[in-house]
Amino acid sequence: MRPTRCYFSLSEIATGHHRDHNEWHQLDHRPENLLIPGIAWGDRWVRPPDCRALSSGTADAYMNAHYAIMYWFREPMRETLDDFFALSERSFAWGRSPQVGWTKRPMRGFFVPIKGYAAPRVRVSADALPFRPVKAILVTQTRLDHAHRDAQKVLAWQDEIRLPDLLQTRGVAGAWTFGDDALFQPPWEEGGPGWSFADRNSRSGLPVPNRMRILYLDEEPADVLAAIEEDDRARRRAGRLIDASAVEEVMFESPFRAVVPWEWDWFDGDAAKGEARSGR
Repeated sequence: MRPTRCYFSLSEIATGHHRDHNEWHQLDHRPENLLIPGIAWGDRWVRPPDCRALSSGTADAYMNAHYAIMYWFREPMRETLDDFFALSERSFAWGRSPQVGWTKRPMRGFFVPIKGYAAPRVRVSADALPFRPVKAILVTQTRLDHAHRDAQKVLAWQDEIRLPDLLQTRGVAGAWTFGDDALFQPPWEEGGPGWSFADRNSRSGLPVPNRMRILYLDEEPADVLAAIEEDDRARRRAGRLIDASAVEEVMFESPFRAVVPWEWDWFDGDAAKGEARSGR
């Protein structure tokens, strides 16, 4: 059954705990979560200093994030989320939830997958993209003014022109777009029990995007972003780019690298010094 919801979060880890965090998440927490019947897939990515340097957006609270985490959920959602959050509680009771002492989550929420796009060269379907290995992803989180008179124009352009064009850029394997689940009024939220705490807390004090796009990258993030910029110059001359800033605010855009097991030294030594120089 195709996944119908995704959980996505950004996390910021206290200095000196990156190795502990990666060991816990990759070797303990994620494997246990992937055993839950309703979880189709789960992945995480890292935002080291070189990716941070390529970031932009208006949501200052997101800019110190080190990692992105994503789980894809299948129906029935109530049972799946009961299991998902029950595992978190059990892990805490087992003494296997040490991240509570070193983790901040500036953004977390649930999204509905809207549409997937696969570059013809990769051969797999859009549904298979989340399972396909990548070197990196490019996350773009936005606030779309749905009441704006040009909102439909912007959404149609993104679907019919912008994303198909991006699939032609070197290093872009595909994309998925997502909408905030609040826009879809999920029935499993009505009278929901305590497992909805993460979503509720994220919306109470921090800005949450209502749109998200993920590009799946086969090459180095800086190289792909440079290729997009170069291709966009030709697209602009051809009239294939529009200014959507009046309709859609880019809250956060940043590349993240794939996490390789046991290679967790992005913030050690020189990398950590670079992070300090940038204001951390």
